[in-house]
Amino acid sequence: MTLEGLRKDMVAAMKAKDKTTKDAVSSLVSAVKKAAIDAGCREDVPESMVDQVILKELKTVKEQLDTCPESREDLHAEYQARYDVIAKYAPQQMGAEEIRAYLEEKFADLLATKNKGQIMKTVMGDLKGKADGKLINQVVADICK
Repeated sequence: MTLEGLRKDMVAAMKAKDKTTKDAVSSLVSAVKKAAIDAGCREDVPESMVDQVILKELKTVKEQLDTCPESREDLHAEYQARYDVIAKYAPQQMGAEEIRAYLEEKFADLLATKNKGQIMKTVMGDLKGKADGKLINQVVADICK
C-alpha cells in the first residue's frame, strides 16, 4: 500500500460520508506521515514503511479490542469496525506452514543446530513484516523440539 493510495481512499470515504472508514484511514495516514518524518523521508515514503505502520496500527487496535471491557459494547463495536477497516490495508501475512517451509528451505543448516535464540535472531530480520513474530516463535519452537 502507498501513502497516496491511503489518501485517495480517505477522500473517497469522506465523499461517501463513511465516518468509520474515514477515521480509520485518516489515523493510518497521520501515523505514516509521522513515521516518515521521524525517518527523514517526508517526500517519497517507501511502501515497506507504510506496510510496517499499518501492521503496527492493526496490532494497536487488536490490543484495544482485547482489553475492552465486556460491558462496553459500544466501544467494542467501534474498535471492531476500526480493526476491520485497517485489516483491509494490512499486507498478507505468512501462515505457519509457509513459515515452516521457508525456514526449512532457507535456513536448513541453522535449524540443524536447534539453537532457538540464534535461529530467531537470524530469521526475524528476514521475515519482519511478512509474518507475525509470535507465530514465527511457535514454528521455531516446534522445529527445535
